[in-house]
Amino acid sequence: MSTTRKLRLGPLPKTESVKVTFSCPAGLKADLERYAALHAQAYGEAVDAATLIPHMLDAFMAGDRGFRKGGAGKAAPPKPS
Repeated sequence: MSTTRKLRLGPLPKTESVKVTFSCPAGLKADLERYAALHAQAYGEAVDAATLIPHMLDAFMAGDRGFRKGGAGKAAPPKPS
């Protein structure tokens, strides 16, 4: 008889991270840094803008009805070589 309890959350999925570099206007970078500071104040945990960006993009795309209706979740078509 196992004494291990099942938790509601269950095992976490394996995720793969990919590094992406992009350029942005200086004003946007300043806004991202200001947002990170406000986020740290609101939640009591220091976080940098680079850590927040993937979460911001994910929330943006999740809230974009046109993107969701246009086949979100489908694989992108292969690029010609």
